[in-house]
Amino acid sequence: MDLPALVDFNLVATHGGFGRASRASGRPKATLSRKVAELEASLGVRLIERGSNTLRLTEEGRALHERTLGPLGEIIEAEQAVASGGSVPSGKLRVSAPIVLAHVLLPKLATRFIATYPQVDLEIVAEDRKVDPVEDNYDCVIRIDPSPEERLVGRRILHDERVLIARPDLPVSLVAEQDAVGALVPAVGRAGVPKDNVWRIKTKAGTRILRPDLRLRFSSFLMVRDAVIAGAGVALVPKLMVADDITGGRLVSWGTHDGPIVEIWALQNSRRLSSSKVRAFLQALAAIDQNRSADRARRLSGSDEN
Repeated sequence: MDLPALVDFNLVATHGGFGRASRASGRPKATLSRKVAELEASLGVRLIERGSNTLRLTEEGRALHERTLGPLGEIIEAEQAVASGGSVPSGKLRVSAPIVLAHVLLPKLATRFIATYPQVDLEIVAEDRKVDPVEDNYDCVIRIDPSPEERLVGRRILHDERVLIARPDLPVSLVAEQDAVGALVPAVGRAGVPKDNVWRIKTKAGTRILRPDLRLRFSSFLMVRDAVIAGAGVALVPKLMVADDITGGRLVSWGTHDGPIVEIWALQNSRRLSSSKVRAFLQALAAIDQNRSADRARRLSGSDEN
């Protein structure tokens, strides 16, 4: 396959037209059109439907664009790294992250990252849908408690605990575990997550059980938190997303969930080589957990001294 022609095809496909691709790249429009035509001839398929004022990718063209755009970017990045005599992170880096993490953790990290690596153009998309790194053209995706997938590899960057939150004026309705079924209280949950019959909650007084009456569910943890603040009931959420609300008195914690910890992973396509910009971003993410552990150790040390 003619790689320069493939690069020109992806340029046209990305910008949605020969004219826009020409203006963005500085390459003549006629040259781009000729190279795409040569690629179509070599493959024996039509990649682009050309109209008088519009351009549309065929099914074959869309598949070729989605499957080659990422690898071509890596080839170009590797070429630039070799030419410059090093592997300085550079180029566009697209990251998908859950809405709550994107708002709570990533703005400060992203600001430090681009200051450290000025040649990287970082784009973070906040979304709670399950994206496909290849089809959606992401270099890295961040997920909470991801299920194992053969196409994705990565590392755990954070771990957290779930806390049971409520408004300060909501009465505590926890009963001892040995009192049978527990107390029924209004609760808010995540959409698409199976309902739990009971929540086991660890408190200073011991383990308690709670029966959540889940009649309100949202796709985002931020919406769950806001609903609890509005008085909709209690909810189990990652502690990191409500720590400031608890400190500020907007919410109170009734205890910690007696169950698996929350795991947050950064994942990438297993079929792609890990580029220097992705490796650098993963290291920046891993530093979050290290810093939180260090802060926790300092607080505990201070408590011991007092």
